[in-house]
Amino acid sequence: MPSQDVLDASDPGAKRAYLLERYGDKIRYYWAASRSNKNYYKRSRFLAIVFGALVTFTAALASADFVANSPGLDVAFRIATPVLALLLTIITGFSQTFHWGATWRDMVINAEYLEKDKDRIALTTPAELDFPAESDHLNDLVIAESRGFFERILGGGKPPQTGTAAGADDS
Repeated sequence: MPSQDVLDASDPGAKRAYLLERYGDKIRYYWAASRSNKNYYKRSRFLAIVFGALVTFTAALASADFVANSPGLDVAFRIATPVLALLLTIITGFSQTFHWGATWRDMVINAEYLEKDKDRIALTTPAELDFPAESDHLNDLVIAESRGFFERILGGGKPPQTGTAAGADDS
């Protein structure tokens, strides 16, 4: 696949192939990123449930007579309960910071939108395509998803817009 710098602008077939390859690259990225976020989300939820239950369980056992009357067990449970609570706090903190569930959802939705557009481009003759508009549309989708990701992670502050179609909607 030729790079953007050496793309033959007079060849609609080459421009279409280039555009389809760009879509393919972005789609592969979003599906891979969605799988990663899905795995982090599932693992963090699982661990939060397990450690939450273990904190409750160890705290309850720490007050049991057989533990309180056994110096070794008493010390073990006095240490285990806050350590498990610490691990639970760390796991939930990462989960809340990185929003793996919401990011997983957004990556899947973006990949599906891109696949829809890629199918449309693949089924349209090169002569019927407005290549600059198609490229802008792809870039706007990616920028909008990236903006949403950073707003979710870092907060609602928005960077200055520079005349893109996605930025024009923010006013």
